[in-house]
Amino acid sequence: MAEQEDRTFFKRLQKLFSTNVIVRVDKDGKRKVVDTDERQRDSNLVSLRDRYTKLQRSFYEQQGGAQSMAYQQVRRELFRDYDAMDNDPIIASALDIYSDEATTKNEYGDVLSINSPNQNVKELLENLFYDILNIEYNLWSWTRNLVKYGDFFLQLEIEPEKGIINAMPVSVYEIERIEGFDPTNPSYVKFKIENDPLAKGEYENYEIAHFRLKGDTNFLPYGKAMIENTRRIWKQLSLMEDAMMIHRIMRAPEKRIFKIDIGNISPNEVDNYMQKIISKMKKVPFVDTRTGEYNLKYNIQNITEDFFLPVRGSDSGTGIESLSGLDYSATEDIEFLQKKLFASLKVPKAFLGYEEQINGKATLAAEDVRFARTIERIQRMLEGELAKIAIVHLSAQGINDFEMVNFDLKLTNPSTIYEQEKINLWSEKVRLARDIQDLNMLSKDFVYEQLFNLSKDESDEQRVKIINDLKDKYRYEQISMEGNDPAVQKEKVDVEEELKTIKTELTKQRSNLKDKGGRPREGNTYKKDKHPYGRDPIGDGERTKPRKRELHSEKRNARDMVRQYINGISSKKKVINEKKTFMDDENIINE
Repeated sequence: MAEQEDRTFFKRLQKLFSTNVIVRVDKDGKRKVVDTDERQRDSNLVSLRDRYTKLQRSFYEQQGGAQSMAYQQVRRELFRDYDAMDNDPIIASALDIYSDEATTKNEYGDVLSINSPNQNVKELLENLFYDILNIEYNLWSWTRNLVKYGDFFLQLEIEPEKGIINAMPVSVYEIERIEGFDPTNPSYVKFKIENDPLAKGEYENYEIAHFRLKGDTNFLPYGKAMIENTRRIWKQLSLMEDAMMIHRIMRAPEKRIFKIDIGNISPNEVDNYMQKIISKMKKVPFVDTRTGEYNLKYNIQNITEDFFLPVRGSDSGTGIESLSGLDYSATEDIEFLQKKLFASLKVPKAFLGYEEQINGKATLAAEDVRFARTIERIQRMLEGELAKIAIVHLSAQGINDFEMVNFDLKLTNPSTIYEQEKINLWSEKVRLARDIQDLNMLSKDFVYEQLFNLSKDESDEQRVKIINDLKDKYRYEQISMEGNDPAVQKEKVDVEEELKTIKTELTKQRSNLKDKGGRPREGNTYKKDKHPYGRDPIGDGERTKPRKRELHSEKRNARDMVRQYINGISSKKKVINEKKTFMDDENIINE
């Protein structure tokens, strides 16, 4: 039963990856298409007319085995050249820089950013890439082989309900991609591995992750290496460097000119005479270890040896002169080929240590941005095949609906200048939009449509989101200032009902206390000795005592003093006694 379930599972994976693209529909009817083999980018291989058309035939085609073997032999020759080029310090450094820049970590320390609205999918993919495949360590070497050969093959070990549990790289020398062998399904792809340690030989599309740098149809169904355009220039540069070294080694030594006076010797005897002189001066006899004989041979034509010239007449007289070596310092031809090499690698000279005529940061920044675009193209190829690996893993985990493709993988762009240019562009757009609104020149709809390229529906959606942001801002302010959350609806409290509930609870507590046994509770202690304030807590006894006369007299004297002050006793005027009538004779004031 388990074997039958396994066959059903792998059959489903085979069907899934035997089509052009993977299509899934979400709950809103929105379709998402994943082109795992990048069929939408390139046309059908059979319709191409390139230099490899007659060689791109598989073993499954009639009488195509010889052509396929010839094509594989051509690929292997390219790979041998790539391996030889990897020994060149400039090209090796360029390959390292490609890998370093394509696998840069972001500000959070992640090589690969995984985004998905489904938290379960995100956790599964993080476990796959960081714990199982260990891309933090392995992705660098994968990328270097990809840019070196143009292809990189990864064999996936898959288990039902567990997903991918292991991955093993496969040499590009031993694997072949087979397409177009099934007339009923042109998109069906298989891989054939020679000298397979597992003795399986053929693998389905979902079992092999084929990373390839596509862009040139001449190399389909495989990728084109980043150093392919450099191959011819590298050979020329190698030959030129070797010629320069040989030329300098051979011409650099200093030579001597021996002028031998031959006197009146006849011309026929001059050669014999010169040979005697040379033999005496240059030839040293030695014993040949193999034969035991004397060996006196010497190559007089060797250009590294000295010159012997016979002279007579006015130039007579034996003499020795020195001939200086060749002083050759011109390297324009080498520099010309090096410039072509750098142009084909697309790596700035400053990155390789050949910084020339860079007067400011602007030049280096411009080169950095162009190089960042090259790295971004390599990263897109990596992201596409990593997405295929993720789909295989999620499908094996039992996720086959829209969530199987509802994720996004993103590698970090290495250029901070490239990111800064994007930020500066958005800053300028925001500033321009603010100026237009402040001057009341144009409407907001124009700003949304022309500056930010938003449709009418998208701009309306943004307006609704802005209102929600303002609501959240008001909510945060209320929470920070008053401690109340306006989003939380508090229930109205009925005070009378609460009091009634409290009284009911107190009554229940008292009844429970009465029912309990033990010493009875004491009664009220008010106006008793046990009360904390004694028998007279509010001083009733003190207030009932009769007031003293002295206090009344003091108050009366105080009132008289106030009346005298108000009526002007200080000015010696008589106070009118209002107890009698106003017209009384005693009220007449004498001047």
